[in-house]
Amino acid sequence: MHIDLTGSTALITGGSMGIGRSLAGKMAEEGVNVAICARNKNKLDDSAADINSKGYKGKVIAVPLDTTDWSSVKSGVDNIISDFGHIDILINGAAAPGGLVRNEIEQAEDTALLQDLDTKVIGYFRMVKACIPHMRNRKFGRIINIGGMTGRGTMALSGMRNAALSHFTKTLADIAGPNGITVNIIHPGVIETPHIHELYEMRAKKENKTPEEIEQEYIDRTPIKRLLQTDDINSLIIFLSSSLAGGITGESIGLDGGISRYISL
Repeated sequence: MHIDLTGSTALITGGSMGIGRSLAGKMAEEGVNVAICARNKNKLDDSAADINSKGYKGKVIAVPLDTTDWSSVKSGVDNIISDFGHIDILINGAAAPGGLVRNEIEQAEDTALLQDLDTKVIGYFRMVKACIPHMRNRKFGRIINIGGMTGRGTMALSGMRNAALSHFTKTLADIAGPNGITVNIIHPGVIETPHIHELYEMRAKKENKTPEEIEQEYIDRTPIKRLLQTDDINSLIIFLSSSLAGGITGESIGLDGGISRYISL
């Protein structure tokens, strides 16, 4: 099985760090031209420069944009089209990691919850609205939304954003399918990124444990007995972005090493 994405163009929101930053490097290595997008221009520029210094086949450009602002999204996408000529792959990943509202409802702020929804749910919607006309013109597109396992359980009130994204993904798959565009959502579990160590620290303080003990608890609960790495999600996204995955659309895919024990029939 050979996946060849050479010459494709991808747009990755949340591309300056974490999963998005790692994915941008992997896609560039595969020959994809990548636009990484986020609000912080300095971080974007540093990430793009670092990836381009590796000498990969694909080129990476930094395009600052704010997914909560339609004019910013529209101008950012227009700039990418001007540079690359087309957008084949949209990876929606811009969000506050873990969500802004956990389960302490008395302390929860409605403004924080609205910000979560505006950035991730409506933000993904804005990105799709801006990109999909270009995909329709070429009769090809891959849209991959990054959700989260909190949408499949009761871990956090902010999980409602991921549940909403599953509905958006399935509905959009129906809308876009006739134009050769597939739409899927990935729900990552515990993946080795700087953010996950912040989560360990937060839980450790609450439970009077060490961050190392919290990390080991996750490992012990996971059937594969290891933490997931960014390459695990990179590989799945690259496959879904390829022509080999043309028959997969509207799917909600958990990537958590089995820790959720979720059953979907």
